[in-house]
Amino acid sequence: MNKISPLMPSDLEVLMHDLGLRARAAGQALSQLSAATRSAGLMAMANQLTVEADQILAMNAKDMQAARQKGISPAFLDRLELTPARIYAMADGIRAIAKMADPVGRELKRWTVPSGLDIARVSTPLGVIGMIYESRPNVTADAGALCIRSGNAVILRGGSESRHSAAAIANVLRQALETSGLPVDAIQSVPTTDRAAVGYMLSGLNGSLDVVIPRGGRSLVERVQAEARIPVIGHLEGLVHIYTDGSLDLALSTEIILNSKLRRPGICGALETLLVDRACAASQLPALVEALSAAGCSLRGDDASRALCPDIEAATEQDWRTEYLAPILSIRLVDGLDGALGHIAQYGSGHTECILTANETSAERFFAEVDAGILLHNTSTQFADGGEFGMGAEIGISTGRIHTRGPVGAEQLTLYKYIVRGQGQVRPD
Repeated sequence: MNKISPLMPSDLEVLMHDLGLRARAAGQALSQLSAATRSAGLMAMANQLTVEADQILAMNAKDMQAARQKGISPAFLDRLELTPARIYAMADGIRAIAKMADPVGRELKRWTVPSGLDIARVSTPLGVIGMIYESRPNVTADAGALCIRSGNAVILRGGSESRHSAAAIANVLRQALETSGLPVDAIQSVPTTDRAAVGYMLSGLNGSLDVVIPRGGRSLVERVQAEARIPVIGHLEGLVHIYTDGSLDLALSTEIILNSKLRRPGICGALETLLVDRACAASQLPALVEALSAAGCSLRGDDASRALCPDIEAATEQDWRTEYLAPILSIRLVDGLDGALGHIAQYGSGHTECILTANETSAERFFAEVDAGILLHNTSTQFADGGEFGMGAEIGISTGRIHTRGPVGAEQLTLYKYIVRGQGQVRPD
């Protein structure tokens, strides 16, 4: 099912609907299995990844070579590249998911009403999830593992640039499901790079697909949100800000800002705009700029920041709206916390925002008033990650307001149903 091949439109329609039917049947079978059985399958998936690491790396090398020949950006290459360490990290993430408390079948709340009915709200899988993503082959493993943990089937559609890597990982996961006695079609990858396959997924595959999750650039996510006829758990972009008021130790602030921007500039939790309180700018901004420049970061600033540090390039209006995913940082001076809150309200994407301050009152106000899925105080924005939150892994950071927000882990891939127990009650006229 995972061989990449061109297809006629009629063949593609048949293939996609068949994927949906297989996924629906597998999901129903999976949801009936015990938590221990699914955990055993997850452990087998993790082990199989390490056993087949060389084969996965060989397929990734093909993708990397093709991407370099296309002149793909360094940030994109970083997201695409697999290394032995990254494969072992994927396996460790799956093992962590396997050891998590099972999110399915939990009694979330239970109560009795005056009629004597006993009512419980119980967690249940979403059903069949469609995952549409671009360059990150590790999403294949993360999505597959989180869906197995939460009792969902998943149909994976990776980008053409990662097709060899993603297909190799999916095949390994399916091998582990088969040897563990779990329904192998609980994890399927779309075996074609034809863009029309995405359209079929967005249509819902004749009712087989329950929800779609896009993970990639703005154009992909906007297309999914505009065209999907099924619910979307959206991850738009990480237009991440840090506001510093100068009250935190400068050396510590500098370390946090450097890590937030430059540890891995190509991830969605990377810092993109630094907001500096105008009151402390003269004493702190030059040192921050010097450290960032020495680390290889290009800087773009407003007139006020350039007056203090003339080597900064002039920022445009578009810079405040840009997720660079590269070693480029915008800098703006603001009038205290009010100014920072105003800027974030205007330009923030609802992903991750951070405040650096020794003033607990300011931090609590920041938490109360900023609208984002993840809010941080005195720590690197690169911790905006489900794995770092103890979820084992994630399949995106939801920036929407319906169903879930922030890191999407196994628990976020469940809904609930109501179980009502009676003793013969009938409702009076």
